[in-house]
Amino acid sequence: MQTGSERHAEGGYTYLLVLFLVAGLGLFAAQAGVVWQAATQREREAELLAIGSEMARALARYRDQTPVGQPPWPGRLEQLVEDKRFPTTRRHLRRVYRDPLTGRAEWGLVREGEAIVGVHSLSKLTPIRRHELPPALDEAAKGAASYTEWIFRPVAPAAPGGASRALNGARR
Repeated sequence: MQTGSERHAEGGYTYLLVLFLVAGLGLFAAQAGVVWQAATQREREAELLAIGSEMARALARYRDQTPVGQPPWPGRLEQLVEDKRFPTTRRHLRRVYRDPLTGRAEWGLVREGEAIVGVHSLSKLTPIRRHELPPALDEAAKGAASYTEWIFRPVAPAAPGGASRALNGARR
């Protein structure tokens, strides 16, 4: 038969076991949160690459389809959605997409005078992906410290011999 003090000692071990279990679950939940955050950032980064590349292609279409005597670059992103330089409106983009990293339809614009020649995210987060970036990004994007340095520019028309390069003459 057990005395009262023996039962009390067994209860102490159970209490310690529960404390260690709760601590272990807390550590597991914290690690799961870190993994989830990295997976979410990778997902948003992939979306940024797709949207940024699409915006660079829209800028290239706007430039390549410019009527004689018209400016070859838009002054506002909305002009990519409704290009009114023709008798019928042309659409180079469906809409001005939101930046997947900031959640806003506001983009950093790379201008040459008043003309938009490239776009970038306004997010200060550090990019995860460093290799196999789309051609709309220049080589400097591989060493970028933040997504603001991922500048999406139209790819130049194919040069004789099939080589193409990104436009790099514009400044922020």
